[in-house]
Amino acid sequence: MKEGVERLVTETGAGQWGTALALATAFFDLKCRVFMTRASYNQKPYRRIMMELYGAEVFPSPSSMTDFGRRVLKERPDHPGSLGVAISEAIETVIKDPKSKYSLGSVLNHVLMHQTVIGQEAKMQMAMIDRNPDYVIGCVGGGSNYAGLAYPFIQDKLNGKLAAEFIAVEPTAVPSFTRGVYAYDFGDTAGLTPLLPMYTVGHNFVTPPIHAGGLRYHGKAPSMSILVKNSIIKPVAATQRDVFEAGKTFSRCEGIVPAPESAHAVYMAMEIAKMCREKNEKKVILFNLSGHGLLDLGGYGEYLSGALPDNCEPKSFAFEDLPMMI
Repeated sequence: MKEGVERLVTETGAGQWGTALALATAFFDLKCRVFMTRASYNQKPYRRIMMELYGAEVFPSPSSMTDFGRRVLKERPDHPGSLGVAISEAIETVIKDPKSKYSLGSVLNHVLMHQTVIGQEAKMQMAMIDRNPDYVIGCVGGGSNYAGLAYPFIQDKLNGKLAAEFIAVEPTAVPSFTRGVYAYDFGDTAGLTPLLPMYTVGHNFVTPPIHAGGLRYHGKAPSMSILVKNSIIKPVAATQRDVFEAGKTFSRCEGIVPAPESAHAVYMAMEIAKMCREKNEKKVILFNLSGHGLLDLGGYGEYLSGALPDNCEPKSFAFEDLPMMI
């Protein structure tokens, strides 16, 4: 605002990041434009309304607002959108408008570091009850969610102060860690970003329209990718049906409906707890319940009615489009 910037532009998957930026720009009397992945735009209309209440312009991506969006729609009119496409549209908008700046919600390492206030607070909370975690679990799309919780604890592990296991949970529909490759790839679909060393299924991969919109990203953050490559973080993948089943169980036990993204972490925490019970072990499980699912009740409704697609596992990836393998 002080520099004369008039508008911030961003992408959003399920809408949480877009909502946060929309509110922030309202506080500073700035305009906000959000490209929301088309699948989530259609699945979660109330999230779009929240952003618009805060003053943001929200467009389903791919959109007719950019050259790249129009090109994608021409090639595939029913394209479900992806975070990669939405990032491309946001960057193109900023390139053409000197009064706009781009604000990224995940993936880049500085964004992950900003999020670590979550993990720092969690460490203080654990100290208050005189406990250390044996497992640190979170969902992972681009990486900011899980890094925010895990990185301060990983620092302790690397310094020999903690023996915890770190588990990052991704959807089987977009298995960048568990079935992708470690390569240099673009952070967006149009190839406008610098090349990033990361685990990826290819920037041209069309992500299935699962309800966990915040996890529909083709790659993973470079800093988290190197931690996975060196076996400091263990990646696992969960199916959509298992995730919603865990969300149902959690809501009935705790009275809190978790977002589909967060339910990935809930699912794995439950699996670890079952394992500990079978082995008669007592372990401290720390997981990140990062969002509520009150705007995702349509997805829970599909689950309860039996209409929710089970797996959405992709049959092929876009490895042939990778600029450089590592």
